[in-house]
Amino acid sequence: MAIIVDLDVQLARRGMSVGEFAKAVGITPANVAVLKNGRAKAVRFSTLDAICRVLDCQPGDILRRVPDAPEWTGRT
Repeated sequence: MAIIVDLDVQLARRGMSVGEFAKAVGITPANVAVLKNGRAKAVRFSTLDAICRVLDCQPGDILRRVPDAPEWTGRT
């Protein structure tokens, strides 16, 4: 299972730069990059709330789950 962070989409829709977004949310641009690149292991609810407040969206607009592809066993 993979959780995808669609932050780029939301920032593009609003014409907002990473720097503007980071400042408005109260996190560093480096942490925004960690989120955007899928390297984050966790997100605090307070940070997620701030992201949604700044982007005027719901958590589901930012996060989505992509199931793993089924493993091929070679059996028929």
